[in-house]
Amino acid sequence: MCDEHYEDDVKANKKSLLSRREFGALSVAAGMSILLPRAEGAVAVSESEVNIKTPDGTADCYFVHPATGTGAGVVVWPDILGLRPAFRTMGKRLAESGYSVLVVNPFYRSKKAPVIAEGAKFSDPAVSAAVRPMAGALNPTTHVTGAKAFVAWLDTQSSVSKTRKIGTTGYCMGGPMVMRTAAAVPDRVGAAATFHGGGLASTAADSPHLLVPQMKAQSLHCVAQNDDQRDTNAKVLLKEAFDKAKLLTEIEVYPAPHGWCAIDSEQYNMDQAERAHARLLVLFGKALA
Repeated sequence: MCDEHYEDDVKANKKSLLSRREFGALSVAAGMSILLPRAEGAVAVSESEVNIKTPDGTADCYFVHPATGTGAGVVVWPDILGLRPAFRTMGKRLAESGYSVLVVNPFYRSKKAPVIAEGAKFSDPAVSAAVRPMAGALNPTTHVTGAKAFVAWLDTQSSVSKTRKIGTTGYCMGGPMVMRTAAAVPDRVGAAATFHGGGLASTAADSPHLLVPQMKAQSLHCVAQNDDQRDTNAKVLLKEAFDKAKLLTEIEVYPAPHGWCAIDSEQYNMDQAERAHARLLVLFGKALA
């Protein structure tokens, strides 16, 4: 799992994390909006908590979309701490750029969101002990089951354009979910993006990169520097798979540690997260037009 080294990474960056924690405390008090510049030309949005029936139960999710008109649908897969205020904020920002965004609770089979207390950190042993079993209960089959249900639900919404492709993004453990979503619903998913995604390409028999031939989506893969250092061959396997399938992809190692894109992460790096977000908007602007 991509978070297995997270505690060590936090300790290695402890000096810089002190200021990040202080900054994070301030952001929580302000609803975290302080961390995210408002999108240029931001549109008014409507937001709601929704329940989506799947073959495995009912998934509680957050849905935010332009207040008027339609936008391309987007499925967001959070990291191991699940659906929480940080990802609602990130989803809302994306919606303000004109997209109809569904942020899912990946752990709905085990517990409704939030699965952790507000402000809890994965580096806390009690927190990691609580979420690891829920993450461990997920697998390629559950990923696909959820993917198909969430994409189908988006296509029933009046705020989702039926003539534009759907996008999907994922963070950390959400990375493989993005890959499997793109492969499971290839005729609807036109853009797929991962941010410090874990286990995207390996020698495992069920490695997500083996699904690339089933995809039609353009993709973006933003790799954490320390994840790349631990497995320098993963990005090579990933690129080879996309090249062989003749699918457009952008794969880049960012000078930031695992977890740098989640705004409540102890490893959050605003400058690099903003750069990754800008690349996401470029991808969506092309692939979901």
